[in-house]
Amino acid sequence: MLSTLLAFLGACTLIAASPGPSTVLIIKESLRSRRSGFLTVLGNETGVFVWGVVAAFGLTALLAASEVAYDVMRIVGAIVLVVFGVQTLWQARRAKGQQESVGEADAKSGWASYRGGLLLNLANPKAAIFAMSFLPQFVPEGAPHLPTMVGLAALWAVYEIGYYGLYVWFVGRMKAVLSRAGVRRRLEQVSGGVLLLLGARLALES
Repeated sequence: MLSTLLAFLGACTLIAASPGPSTVLIIKESLRSRRSGFLTVLGNETGVFVWGVVAAFGLTALLAASEVAYDVMRIVGAIVLVVFGVQTLWQARRAKGQQESVGEADAKSGWASYRGGLLLNLANPKAAIFAMSFLPQFVPEGAPHLPTMVGLAALWAVYEIGYYGLYVWFVGRMKAVLSRAGVRRRLEQVSGGVLLLLGARLALES
């Protein structure tokens, strides 16, 4: 069991280290504040746990088997990414020539940051399919399938909270440099462009 857990955590590290929409959003929100970044992480990992539980009950197999259902989720996911990208570019444009106050930054954190992380994860059909194919590989032979899968999903989410928490911490440590208006605006422009490209790629996939 110990070797299985170590292998599982190693796989979780490789997954988290692979850049994707969630990573971009977490870094973008961390530029606002550590609180905003960490709540985005919590939202994203809530989505990870939800997909893990759904996979444990075998419901993601329906998504994998139904081309129509997958395409609907794919288009919804693409729209979500594009909306996030446009919002990020608009925020970068609006911030030009003005400094956002601490109060404004706090107002944009909290529930909005959590909701953004959750929505981005749940709108990604690849996350659902991946959970279905990933988690069963680490269920030990003879172990009860459902509780083990749910436990692994919880461990996966908690582990990634720690992993992505390092991103939030690092951005916070670099805040003196990253908070400069020009640097922050440029980073938001890059983040917005990346989210738009990821949304376009998801929409065009067959």
